[in-house]
Amino acid sequence: MTELSYAERARAKKTAQANALGIDDALISNLVEKFYGAIRADALLGPIFKSHVADWTPHLARMKDFWASVTLESGRFRGNPMLKHIAVGGLDSLHFDRWLVLWNQTLDDVAPSEAAAQVFREAADRIASSLLTGIKVQRGGLDAISKPEEKQSC
Repeated sequence: MTELSYAERARAKKTAQANALGIDDALISNLVEKFYGAIRADALLGPIFKSHVADWTPHLARMKDFWASVTLESGRFRGNPMLKHIAVGGLDSLHFDRWLVLWNQTLDDVAPSEAAAQVFREAADRIASSLLTGIKVQRGGLDAISKPEEKQSC
């Protein structure tokens, strides 16, 4: 019997902790489906997604893999979310704030417990902050992250 590597043990531990909170592929699937339903119906974010997502089936599968990788350490997701979001153009804190509102509302509806919801909330906050920072740096260099953002009208 081979001994598990440190990374494999850490992955298994994170998966077990998530599963103990009720976080599994079924929950992630339900969360992603409901969340992107809310996104598509949203006046601010819906048009952005409509112009960038031609086929929702593979997009939803990809987002399920992403969230499984984030919360379960599944390792199924491969890609560069930063480049995808930079390519959208025009995204600012207003968009990420709205994304987080819809995400948290969806979690309120589907998470099996507040502890499970908190895992997703904290990850989403980190991700939104990271993406917004990357977008700002791409637009204006490192100085851009220390300047207050100008609000754009949509």
